[in-house]
Amino acid sequence: MHDQPIERLATTRSRRLPAAGLASTAVIVLATIAAVPLLETYQIRVINDVLIYALLASALNIVIGYAGLLDLGFVAFFAIGAYSYALLDSPFFGVHLPFIAALALGAAFGAGAGILLGIPVLRLRGDYLAIVTLGFGEIIRILLNNVDALTNGPKGIMRLYTPELFGWTLSTPQDFYFLLLGLVAIVFTLVYRLEKSVLGLAWAAIREDQDAARGIGINTTFAKLCAFSTSASIGGLAGVIFAAYQRFVSPESFTFDVSLLIALIVVAGGIGNLVGVLVGAIILVVLPEALRGYDQYRMLIYGIVLVLIIMARPRGIVPRRYGIEWALRMLGWK
Repeated sequence: MHDQPIERLATTRSRRLPAAGLASTAVIVLATIAAVPLLETYQIRVINDVLIYALLASALNIVIGYAGLLDLGFVAFFAIGAYSYALLDSPFFGVHLPFIAALALGAAFGAGAGILLGIPVLRLRGDYLAIVTLGFGEIIRILLNNVDALTNGPKGIMRLYTPELFGWTLSTPQDFYFLLLGLVAIVFTLVYRLEKSVLGLAWAAIREDQDAARGIGINTTFAKLCAFSTSASIGGLAGVIFAAYQRFVSPESFTFDVSLLIALIVVAGGIGNLVGVLVGAIILVVLPEALRGYDQYRMLIYGIVLVLIIMARPRGIVPRRYGIEWALRMLGWK
């Protein structure tokens, strides 16, 4: 008899939490939609760049943050996804696939490239792994720059077809803003679920001690390949969105600087923390745009800010404890 009020209180509390979560989420979504008409096209383009880099950094976070594997050639998968759309949805080869098919193929090509990279580097660690992945990224860029018959070389591929998704023509930055916003929400949810899965636990064990992980029965080869392929598939997906958004691709868009920026977003934002990845993308993408008025000193200021961030927050701007679960509690979902 005495337990009934407690049970009733627990039931009432469990009902209130989802209601609070739905209400807070609805407010955020509506505020996001309402803010779009108030922004200038340039501002929306900057936000789109933030969302694209958030996608890329969330993918690289799987390899660096969860599995502890240093990948400095991640731009290769971004380029593979972008060129897959350029070749399959442009007058260059006279092919025009549905956009949803291009998205699927871009992710599949990225995953395949991730497996091809993962197989020869399974035994490498630390600096050696970083050097090999860096070389892979440069090899892809050089191939794109020199195989003229397939990629049109340094001239790039222009006049990509305007994508359509279920009858929705994506022709303005606002259109891509909503597409990217939904895609970031889906990818972040999937990556978070992977982190909490059995595979995510295997990645964490490999990150802490690869030999010990193998000793307790974890198939480290399979887990590493899963990390590389999953990360690369998201990178390929982001590449398709980037190519469709720009309607032009060239090797100049996929240099080592892009790989370095993605890695910096992960490290400076917070390794292994999706909230940190998002915050890192916002700061490191928006900061150069905010400094455009200081052309001569922009990169100097940018570099100084990066050094100060790393010195002040060596574990990232957002510590690991302020991750997705913390964000869900703040929204009332937990």
